[in-house]
Amino acid sequence: MSLDATAREANIRDSIKKFFIDNLYSKEGIELTFDRGLATPKIPNRNLVEKWVSVNFGLMDRETLSTHSIMIYCCTRKDSEGFKLAQLVDTVMGYLSDTTETDGMKRIPFYRSKAQGDWDLLGSLLVQDVIESNQMIADDETKFKILTVKLRWATKI
Repeated sequence: MSLDATAREANIRDSIKKFFIDNLYSKEGIELTFDRGLATPKIPNRNLVEKWVSVNFGLMDRETLSTHSIMIYCCTRKDSEGFKLAQLVDTVMGYLSDTTETDGMKRIPFYRSKAQGDWDLLGSLLVQDVIESNQMIADDETKFKILTVKLRWATKI
């Protein structure tokens, strides 16, 4: 027996990746990595990259109302006072909230992804909580903050 589309981890990951690629990369021009921690994006001249976001997939609990945690590493270089980092975090937080909703919670489109053809919209992943870490500095002088995001959605199990 196969899992319902709402319970498939592949659909959840693909939907999250699409959301960040469509918004942070395509609209804002921010380089992205997925499940790479603090790793710099693999692009030509990556030493020139001064800001990027790494989305890492964490704990998932499949229930009737499922939960998935993602850790978003906001990273900057050549940022002596952390101002670029503050701007980057503000940009990411802007995409994780929605002031047009009465509860202020962002709804991320949730799709049934396919290798070929259009994806089917299943519903939404609700951004329930965002916990922001303190500013940290890696050994290579990369400044970063981690946003721990809790997503919720209805699942047929």
